[in-house]
Amino acid sequence: MGQAPSTHGYPPDSVPDLSHPHHIHLCASVAAPEADWQLLDHTAEIPDECLALVFQSLSSGNRNSCSLVSRRWLAVEGQSRHRLTLNAAAQVAPKLSSIFTRFDSVTKLALRCDRKSVSIDDDALTLISIRCPNLSRLKLRSCREISDAGMLALATNCKFLRKFSCGSCMFGAKGMSALLDNCSSLEELSVKRLRGIDDGFAEPIGSGAAAAALKSITLKELYNGQCFGPLIVGSKNLKTLKILRCLGDWDRMLESITSRKNCLSEIHLERLQMSDFGLFAVSKCPNLEVFHLVKAPDCSNDGILSIAENCRVLRKVHIDGWRTNRIGDEGLIGIAKNSVNLVELVLIGVNLSSVSLMAMALNCQKLERLALCGSENIGDAEITCVADKCVALKKLCIKGCRVTDTGIEAFAFGCPNLVKIKVKKCRGVTSEAVDWLRARRVTLSVSLDADEMEPEVLEAATATDYAPDFPPIANAPSTSNAAPRLPNKSRFSLLACAFRRVSNANATSNV
Repeated sequence: MGQAPSTHGYPPDSVPDLSHPHHIHLCASVAAPEADWQLLDHTAEIPDECLALVFQSLSSGNRNSCSLVSRRWLAVEGQSRHRLTLNAAAQVAPKLSSIFTRFDSVTKLALRCDRKSVSIDDDALTLISIRCPNLSRLKLRSCREISDAGMLALATNCKFLRKFSCGSCMFGAKGMSALLDNCSSLEELSVKRLRGIDDGFAEPIGSGAAAAALKSITLKELYNGQCFGPLIVGSKNLKTLKILRCLGDWDRMLESITSRKNCLSEIHLERLQMSDFGLFAVSKCPNLEVFHLVKAPDCSNDGILSIAENCRVLRKVHIDGWRTNRIGDEGLIGIAKNSVNLVELVLIGVNLSSVSLMAMALNCQKLERLALCGSENIGDAEITCVADKCVALKKLCIKGCRVTDTGIEAFAFGCPNLVKIKVKKCRGVTSEAVDWLRARRVTLSVSLDADEMEPEVLEAATATDYAPDFPPIANAPSTSNAAPRLPNKSRFSLLACAFRRVSNANATSNV
């Protein structure tokens, strides 16, 4: 069949030379017992560098399995591992020296401790910092035994840190200041539930040597987050600021942050005590591209309009109005008229009409992702408007709106670039309409979840498991008129779930 004869074979009429070295090796291998085959290491000729590249393409579990093959593989795997996650319980401390003897090239380290266990202390953290001087990323989770002294040792020995994240730790302002004073290359800082600054007399935290390098700051669930004010103000190259569920009045803090020239391009504000004055301060960020406003009941259309008129390069906007009816058509029309580069818009609990949707469709020609959730005013007319006018739309999510089959069927001919549509908790949409739409547009991915209620209960429970017991933000004093207190939807969902369980148990007992 045109195949060339193999160079390793013998002609049919020839006799092999048994004295040939290759033949002797082959005969010895064939004659060797099966146990000898297991002693042959066919990877011995692979250089350590190539073996390390193979390990880097494997998952952590597969790497652990490979390290058991031979002593060489164990050494190469340990020396080539740059990312490591350790259980930071106190009983691990005596083994840290041997662990970092094996893993001597770690640059990204995560130390996580269970909430019910005692964590490693300052001595263990000092040992880690000495053995890993080239750390670039460090995460501390529930390491409650680490104090300011341990943070000082870490900052002194690991001066090349670029990313630092801590959650549920007990060190205070002095430890955080030590980190910022010594790690001049720090670019990202994330602080969550830092208990050492809970009292009202925490020292202000300055930017220190990291002032020029810091690009991202995240503060989450802090009782005294205002002590980070000097740090935020002093970080002149800061681009991303996220303040999530932190107590205190943030209007004045936002004003002081944006009173100078800034480089902020992304701001997330979630469940804060703030009003339109805070949004007026945010509007002083001309480079703002990503803006999230979640459950701030004292904010209204005025603040949204100010941001829309002054931040002309917005690309992504998320607004959760918490169904307070203070943000609606007026604010969204302002965004539509001024944000021609908008590609992503998420509206939750915002009552809007086809008027603002029409303005959005006509002016935001680049809009690719749209989510409309929990709005009583969104029905078939509004969804049909989206289908007819949003030509560039690629992904659409509709949740908890008064939409029926008529609105969904409009996408059979509208939105030519649409690739995915999700419909959740819309009682008027049936599976028949979804099947019909799938048949009309084969390339369109359509997801229907009309009757699923349990995930919301699970999500609410998960969100409160690790959150501190904050007082209701809506009842706190503010610089503007307070909105009426809203019913807790998650509470009613949990009660409904409990009643369903009781009824099911009674039904079972009756059987």
